[in-house]
Amino acid sequence: MSLGLRLKQERERLGLSQTALASACGVGKTTQINYEKDVRSPDAHYLLAAREAGIDTHWVLFGESAPFDGFSVEGRQPSSYGAEAEPSRAYSHLAKIPLYDVEGAAGAGRTLESEEVVGHFTLDADTTQQLGIHGVRLVGVRVRGDSMIPTLADGDWVVINLDDVNVAQAGVFLIWVSGELRIKRLQRVAGGAVLLISDNKVYEREMIAPDQMHEFAVLGRVMLRLGEIS
Repeated sequence: MSLGLRLKQERERLGLSQTALASACGVGKTTQINYEKDVRSPDAHYLLAAREAGIDTHWVLFGESAPFDGFSVEGRQPSSYGAEAEPSRAYSHLAKIPLYDVEGAAGAGRTLESEEVVGHFTLDADTTQQLGIHGVRLVGVRVRGDSMIPTLADGDWVVINLDDVNVAQAGVFLIWVSGELRIKRLQRVAGGAVLLISDNKVYEREMIAPDQMHEFAVLGRVMLRLGEIS
């Protein structure tokens, strides 16, 4: 069963029309239809809103009921959607990932502790193990601006491994620079300097010199992108 069909079944289980669910999730009816026909894939913002509306987003995404230990999960007993869902299976616990929209970096600090959590996204343990991110500290951050296009677009959500700040292995990182939180590709160069690279070639590379390191910190490596496929 496809993601779109599971989404349709969840909507119908709640007795919601396509228009009603689309409105609750901040999209148009056409977008909702495209999601249910698997023409487009729902993004993290939509899924968060759908979860608030009562949609079992874990089942929509993975085709299985959320794990439980004899009690209901968030006030619900496991649903039965047919053999594919296998609701009686003992699933491993979910990783609950806090989501931050750090535009403006309200705390302007070297951690996310002072920033507001705007929601949560969940991944089951099997998925995190397959992705090589099981047991690490994960957060989600919304991308702002076009400097990382085509890799990351404005409005995308990215999952960040806070336990990986090893710039020696080049990659894309969440960084703190002079009070601002940014997402850039990093590359260490001779002499201890670090290059900040935008994938959008319109933007020039920036260099953090060794004597500027007090204004620079690496918070974590970007591991996953959650966004629309155009």
